[in-house]
Amino acid sequence: MPELPEVETVVRALDRALKGRTLKGVGFLGKLRLPFGGKKAARRLIGCRVSGVRRRAKYIIMDFGGRIAILAHLGMTGCFRVEPVVQARHRHDRMFFLLDGKEELRYADARRFGFVKMVELVESGGFPEGLTKLGPEPLDKKFTGRTLMEKSRDRKIPVKIFIMDQETVVGVGNIYASEALHLAGIDPRRRASSLTEEEWKRLAGKIKSVLRNAIRKGGSTIRSYRTVAGNEGGFQRSLLVYGRAGKPCSACGTAVETMRLGGRSTFFCSKCQK
Repeated sequence: MPELPEVETVVRALDRALKGRTLKGVGFLGKLRLPFGGKKAARRLIGCRVSGVRRRAKYIIMDFGGRIAILAHLGMTGCFRVEPVVQARHRHDRMFFLLDGKEELRYADARRFGFVKMVELVESGGFPEGLTKLGPEPLDKKFTGRTLMEKSRDRKIPVKIFIMDQETVVGVGNIYASEALHLAGIDPRRRASSLTEEEWKRLAGKIKSVLRNAIRKGGSTIRSYRTVAGNEGGFQRSLLVYGRAGKPCSACGTAVETMRLGGRSTFFCSKCQK
């Protein structure tokens, strides 16, 4: 499933491609997991101008300068493309937005775990009601090791599960949790409440650096993720532990281990991550 760097890469590309453009029409090509809002909702968008595209956690928000917005989640296989109207559509395309300039914003989703729908924001520039209770953004200046330490008091769950909880911090999925913990030298199985303030400070810094590096490289393509331009991400070529079970740790040469935590594959080096 696309994580924060992949979604951020998509959002930045969509913002460049769509900002200031007018929607001329909305069309449906296949079944969506969640309803968009019906033909009435689609008609409300016709003639609206995109004021910007932004991200909250792993959600994409397309703004129109008021309280109406489009909310999208890529799920496992969702992707957006901006293509000329005359270019043939793909067989997994689920819907499209006709743009000025004879182009379409197309949404494809082979497995239909994602969604695109029209929503009402709590206020202009705000968020839909369901997103207001999420945790802090990891790239925000206000997100620090102290933030994590204060949330972790009395939490006996493994630290990896703790930092993947969207109420703790948003967007840190399985790939980047494994990578950040490795760089911070922290065993993913440790109880969250057992980390010291210095360890939380180190881990928060590594979460930020891993995510920023992944964004610079366009995210990670492990299976199906593609950018708006249809390209693969590049960060998967820089992974230190994720998906490298049995291969030597780049820091010490010890074989990378794997186990299941919270139902997810977890990768770590038992020597570097005490």
